[in-house]
Amino acid sequence: MDALEALHNRVSVGKLTDPAPSEAQRENIFRAALRTADHGALRPWRFLQVEGEELHKLGQLFLRAAEAENNGPLGDAKRDKTLAMPLRAPLILVAITRLQDHPKVPHIEQHLSTAGAVQAMLTAAFAQGIGAYWRTGPLAYNPVVAEGLGLAENEHIDGFIYLGTPAKSPRQARELATSDFFSHWKAP
Repeated sequence: MDALEALHNRVSVGKLTDPAPSEAQRENIFRAALRTADHGALRPWRFLQVEGEELHKLGQLFLRAAEAENNGPLGDAKRDKTLAMPLRAPLILVAITRLQDHPKVPHIEQHLSTAGAVQAMLTAAFAQGIGAYWRTGPLAYNPVVAEGLGLAENEHIDGFIYLGTPAKSPRQARELATSDFFSHWKAP
């Protein structure tokens, strides 16, 4: 698939199954992340790979975080749902921004650089026929999760990228009119 085709047609794929991307496919995905816009060449992003038995351990970590947030045990249905969250894909990448104090690069730009890396990885996955989607939500910002993943004080989770084989053909990207989003500025 050529680059423009991937950029124009990428969609999130929510139903994923085994196998996870191969090592060669992962290398393509990872290399795409490293080409993102990066003011000051700070390389503020890093990514944790979670797969296999570690997915179950991530579910346990999510449960501890949710119970801490809830100030006690969750009901059975919520507990089971929380434990199963990481099992939605054979591979999860945790997108982390390492914030650095810099006179010309505010923290928000460092988060934006990580977001750009994530988008590049989603597109690289799509171009290879790999299903992918990006999730955030309360657990991404939970201090119990951050501590359990070994994040430093200056590190923040910007999302979880779920990767795997699409369980069914990806939907067609909805056509959007560029004119709905782009216009010429006219100076006053």
